[in-house]
Amino acid sequence: MAARFLKPVLLELGGKAPLIVLDDADLDATVAASAFGAFMNQGQICMSTERIVVGNAVADDFITRLAAKAESLQAGNPRHGNFALGSLVGVEAAERIIGLVNDAVSKDAKLLAGGLVDGTVMSATVLDHVTPAMRLYGEESFGPVVCVVRATGVEEAVRIANDTEYGLSAPVFGRDITRALDVAHRIDPGICHINGAMVHDEAQMPFGGVKASGYDRFGGKAGINEFTELRWITIETGPQHIPI
Repeated sequence: MAARFLKPVLLELGGKAPLIVLDDADLDATVAASAFGAFMNQGQICMSTERIVVGNAVADDFITRLAAKAESLQAGNPRHGNFALGSLVGVEAAERIIGLVNDAVSKDAKLLAGGLVDGTVMSATVLDHVTPAMRLYGEESFGPVVCVVRATGVEEAVRIANDTEYGLSAPVFGRDITRALDVAHRIDPGICHINGAMVHDEAQMPFGGVKASGYDRFGGKAGINEFTELRWITIETGPQHIPI
């Protein structure tokens, strides 16, 4: 109907958001932000951290810390206790997500934490050595699952981050801010945070993605501008020069 009547439309769609870990990143801060971005609301957020692209130089140390953090987050029915993770939207979602995990494991991904499902409750799950051959590499999980993709260096990290049909959000973690900002300029999501968590929205900021993550922006003046018409009105205060 919007197309029929030429009505403006904003679309904020899905994501497979990558978080880039440079070799000079503060690993404790990066793990905290990664876990929050991946497991908040059981990963059922459009901008959840789905992929972590980490350089080989710090990968083992980072992944050990991330797996320990995930294991510390208990999942369960919030009516029965104080759990960090609660229920997924339905049984079908749990079955689809565990299917992605099992596919990855069958193709040699390493399950480092989680992977347990009880009805609609799924534990915080971390997989390492995820490759493009696995469905989890490209398909949005929309659940408490984060996959780690290792990179040989910055160039490959940028390539992997951009290797997705989506483009919503993508943080970069590194102590050298100039270097991290350079990486941010070379990746192509609609939103990028330097040393900040993936799940981040502010009412006054232009929120939105590119590619299959949607187009145009919500929030603040950007959202207002999307639904207003810009007009041009002139007033002649003297004789107008007419060329013919």
